Amino acid sequence: MRCAGRTELRGAFDAAAADFTALGRHLWEPIGAVAVSMACLQPGERVLDACCGTGASAIPAARLVGRRGLVDAVDLSEPMIGELWWLSKDLPQLRAHRADVTSWTAGGYDVVQSALGISCFPDMAAGTEHLISLARPGGRAVLTIWRDGAMLAAGRHLRRAITEATGVPPPQSREPRPVERINQVDSYVAWLRERGLVDVEVAVNRLALTMTPEVAWLVIAGSGFRGALAKVPAHALDAVREFYLASLRDEGMAELDATTLIGSGRRC
Repeated sequence: MRCAGRTELRGAFDAAAADFTALGRHLWEPIGAVAVSMACLQPGERVLDACCGTGASAIPAARLVGRRGLVDAVDLSEPMIGELWWLSKDLPQLRAHRADVTSWTAGGYDVVQSALGISCFPDMAAGTEHLISLARPGGRAVLTIWRDGAMLAAGRHLRRAITEATGVPPPQSREPRPVERINQVDSYVAWLRERGLVDVEVAVNRLALTMTPEVAWLVIAGSGFRGALAKVPAHALDAVREFYLASLRDEGMAELDATTLIGSGRRC
């Protein structure tokens, strides 16, 4: 999942809500489950789940804290929040909010967590520091990012397919995004310490996604890659899909690296 400009990204996720849910069991839910396991949640705890999407980490967190606990799940996308509300109807302890978590003011949480959300903040460092400030003193933060190289092959094949279908060459090279400077274990540990966390640990969660044609296209339609499709004329979308799947076949790409880094620590 790649992040474009924030408005563009929000539009992509608004459009992708149903496909995001469909991709969930293959990608988001396994990633969310491992991230939540790192939080060591206890019954009765209060949790903030930032950039929650359709609940891949918020729902298992709500089950762990139980009805005496609370999970505030926050996302900018109204369709995503609507999908989460539907999926969590049996979990009254989960409260879904359509809001910008970088300006969220409630605090005192036992745990703040975000699975693949902090890299999409307009200012990644400031947004992460704000999240950490919402934990109580001694509270935990569990923040997941993609490891270097994860998901990149899907983007490469998509760009190739869009060029084939539209005749428009891909954008020129761009400046590295902040997350691309810290997506190794050592650099991520140092960065989290700079944000004010102590007892920092970073776990590598290796995941290889089997790229059947259905899953391969869901990776595009149900993630931030969807933003690239918004720029494709409607009449060319089917061609993009066919070129994309053909490109994967021609390269013999049966699996996609979806490895994440799960950083955890305590607020001073």
